[in-house]
Amino acid sequence: MSRAITQTIFTIFLLLINTSGFTNESPNNQKVDVLKAQRTHNSLIPRTLLFGDPKYTRVQISPNGKHLAYLAPHLGVLNVWVGEPHRLKSMHPITYNQKRGIANYWWAYNNEHILYTDDNQGNEDWRIYRVDIKTGQHKTLASFKKVQARIIATSPNFPDEVLIALNQRRPDFHDVYRLNIRSGKLSLIYENNSFADFICDEDLKVRLGSEPTPEGGAILYTLGEDLSKTKLLEIGYEDILTTSPFSLNKNADTLYLLDSRNRNTAALTSLNLKNQKITLIAEDKKADIDDILLHPSELTIQGYTATYEKQQWSILDQKIQADLNYLNTIMAGELKIVSRTLDDSKWIVAYVRDNGAPHYYYYDRPLQKAYFLFSAKPRLDKEPLVHMDPVIIQSRDHFPLVSYLSLPNFIEKNDNSIRTPVPMVLLVHGGPNARDNWGYNSLHQWLANRGYAVLSVNFRGSSGFGKKFANAGNGEWGAKMHNDLIDAVEWAITQGITTRDKVAIMGGSYGGYATLIGLTKTPDIFACGVDIVGPSNLETLMNSIPDYWRPFYATLKKMIGADPSTAEGQAFLAT
Repeated sequence: MSRAITQTIFTIFLLLINTSGFTNESPNNQKVDVLKAQRTHNSLIPRTLLFGDPKYTRVQISPNGKHLAYLAPHLGVLNVWVGEPHRLKSMHPITYNQKRGIANYWWAYNNEHILYTDDNQGNEDWRIYRVDIKTGQHKTLASFKKVQARIIATSPNFPDEVLIALNQRRPDFHDVYRLNIRSGKLSLIYENNSFADFICDEDLKVRLGSEPTPEGGAILYTLGEDLSKTKLLEIGYEDILTTSPFSLNKNADTLYLLDSRNRNTAALTSLNLKNQKITLIAEDKKADIDDILLHPSELTIQGYTATYEKQQWSILDQKIQADLNYLNTIMAGELKIVSRTLDDSKWIVAYVRDNGAPHYYYYDRPLQKAYFLFSAKPRLDKEPLVHMDPVIIQSRDHFPLVSYLSLPNFIEKNDNSIRTPVPMVLLVHGGPNARDNWGYNSLHQWLANRGYAVLSVNFRGSSGFGKKFANAGNGEWGAKMHNDLIDAVEWAITQGITTRDKVAIMGGSYGGYATLIGLTKTPDIFACGVDIVGPSNLETLMNSIPDYWRPFYATLKKMIGADPSTAEGQAFLAT
């Protein structure tokens, strides 16, 4: 879709929900012109600031700590820049993409090269390239027509080699290759006909593989020296969304696992590969553990995070407790440790905020000193951005729906109650097995700046809140999942945030599907909606997935609740 067409849709959307002359009745019957009040209290933030590329993102320090890299605009799109951490003026672009920009890159452990990927016009046929950070010399490492290349693993033990996956032999499964990034030599390691994912050790040996089952679950196998497979454990469909292998320890005899089996939320466990003993390391009763902090060379678990309303850190290794204590004093926001040197002496950390783009710092551990690098979007720091408040909304069948509300700056509050109702946009996330989080959100800021309340809801089927909540969305697309959204709208009306005739619905992917459901199934609830790349026909969606999605097809059928190859399934999808 062209930018002009997209902007036209948004313009029509804004006009529909905020029609000329619309006024809101406050509790004291005083009429308030929403747009006039907004213009009085806020300046309009340019869309280019909100939706344009960040000035700095995906910041990574080299394994030896001598160089810094990030993605930044160059030639109109995001490219990789490299320089010295203490001399930001030394930063310069080393890639020259002019089409879609670069989304992913990795430091090679030789500290001389950066690997990066791009696709061909958005078709997800990813290609792998290498660039020398000193000479700027580029080399194509994996680029084949109608083939998707993935980087599986890198290792400090083999700084000039990586493991990659290619679906060249068959489109639905990826074979594993060892790639020399200096010469470009490819060596086939494993011819794959069943595994959707792999776990490798530091010797770049494939040690485990995850094989999908016809029931929508998975079986985890260990691979011997001869690559013969032995069943390790089975993950049933009820746990597939909340259970997954994370990584191996240094000796490759223990697997770290996020595991919801025999519990609701995903706990952090360790699995001894010799005797298959499972040890519980940590769990959170309300939320899945969502990230693990591993020591960069020792591969021991140092901490983890779980996110219910906001991210919460828990430290397991007291060696870094003082570091976290200090870093938490630098500025408000959720702390993210985004990159570390191999000797763990230098960190790159980011602070996620709701009313501003992330701020990046360079942290010297021996000195216990953090140095400010930059804001991801420095021009936004002076704009009138709004806060995002977590709220818990009860569904009609008593699920707590963790949601996030942003209000225009001109809204007056009295004991946390809204005095002036405004038009509201229900912003629905995609997935649906994903989630909304607290933090800076361009759409929230854009709409709130234009005078709208914005509400994002983690409806059933969303991830992060345990398997019961995730599985409650199975077969409920446009049904109970939609009821959750309607319950959130009713809550907002009851709270005085908005009025019944001034609610819009908007979202992308599954959020676009929810928008179409909202406008057709419950047209009396929504004044208008914006569907962004949402599927309009689930049978068509199921029959048009790319080949490399095939390993997950059984899981997708369970999530949607129907098999389109059967008459019963077709009838279900047609309702």
